[in-house]
Amino acid sequence: MSYNLDVETLRDSEYGHLNGKTYLDHGGTTLYAKSLVQEFAQDLLSNLYGNPHSASTPSSIAGHRVDAVRIKALRFFGADPEHYDLIFVSNATAAIKLVMECVKDYVAHENKNGKNGFWYGYHKDAHNSVVGVREHATTSRCFINDDEVEDWIRLGTTVHSRDEVGLFAYPGQSNMTGRRLSPSWSARIRESSHGRTFTLLDAAALATTSPLDLSDPAASPDFVSVSFYKIFGFPDVGALIIRKAAGHLLQRRRYFGGGTIDMVIAIGGTSHVKRDSSLHDQLEDGTLPFLSIFALDIAIDVHARLFTSMARISSHTAFLASYLYDNLQHLHHENGSSLLRIYTDDASSYGKPTLQGATIAFNVYTSEGKLIPCQFIEKLADNEGIYIRSGSLCNPVASRHISATHHRT
Repeated sequence: MSYNLDVETLRDSEYGHLNGKTYLDHGGTTLYAKSLVQEFAQDLLSNLYGNPHSASTPSSIAGHRVDAVRIKALRFFGADPEHYDLIFVSNATAAIKLVMECVKDYVAHENKNGKNGFWYGYHKDAHNSVVGVREHATTSRCFINDDEVEDWIRLGTTVHSRDEVGLFAYPGQSNMTGRRLSPSWSARIRESSHGRTFTLLDAAALATTSPLDLSDPAASPDFVSVSFYKIFGFPDVGALIIRKAAGHLLQRRRYFGGGTIDMVIAIGGTSHVKRDSSLHDQLEDGTLPFLSIFALDIAIDVHARLFTSMARISSHTAFLASYLYDNLQHLHHENGSSLLRIYTDDASSYGKPTLQGATIAFNVYTSEGKLIPCQFIEKLADNEGIYIRSGSLCNPVASRHISATHHRT
């Protein structure tokens, strides 16, 4: 783990828009490279693309390229298209919402034993988008720590009826503290629940600076949400990655949009025939943002050319986070009182990418120990050209419990 000096060259050649500025909100979105914008513009100026839902030559070219980028994006995460499908959506939140809608409709269709809902569990580090799924579940549970999850798995996930569908969701990385959660839960939950509890991994924060390895379908989550703008800066599009073995859970969705059906009767009946060639054909409503998807094609190539691999990015950002963490701990007022309170998790360790991402959560205090509002700190930093992120970061439970895991420096 060391500092990658190539970054200095890249900053000058690819990120001139950073001159005189310090951008530290990569958790919100990372920055796009100059090469990406230039190559995408050249692509659009050199080709004629039509709506993939039409049959003209420009449309056929666009449709074939969308399919190619879909496979390319899967392979970026080590996912074999034989075992996974990828649904293009607007962002990770849209991916999570799509899973919720499909699970709800699946259970309603099955309607076993008169039950019309599903059990839902989520980890306390979950984003609001993950927490919101509970509003459509029959029952739900928030797991306050990893030990609760481990105990639940060890007990055979018997907290809900064995004939009830369950969904457990958790983030790969907390976007509050940056700590990374266990990648082993998905396979173990699948085994202990006899395939009745499915797993949803919110990988939006994790995939920003860490390889997302889906090479083993048996060990992978059933559903994974990602936002590509957090990885590449551009385009602002996301995806739901589906393990095909769990795909049946998404095939009973009642709503249908343009492009997802082969036939529909609108007058004198309510029949329709859904497309069944693939999961993405059934779930991608309307015309996709195909030009943004073409930008993703270029983004993956530019990213590999500039940074080589996600593993290299992980090593570099782990070094930066560890270096910053070590130095922040030594900041004190003249009277010796601590300037900062840094919030960490017992399971996290800066400098170890498997346990901790490149995020540092802290509050600033006066010399008398009074909290300085985070919005004030953000404004001061902004005035100096330093761009950070403040607030609860859409992590309601983590925000509530953060005082229990703080580290006073």
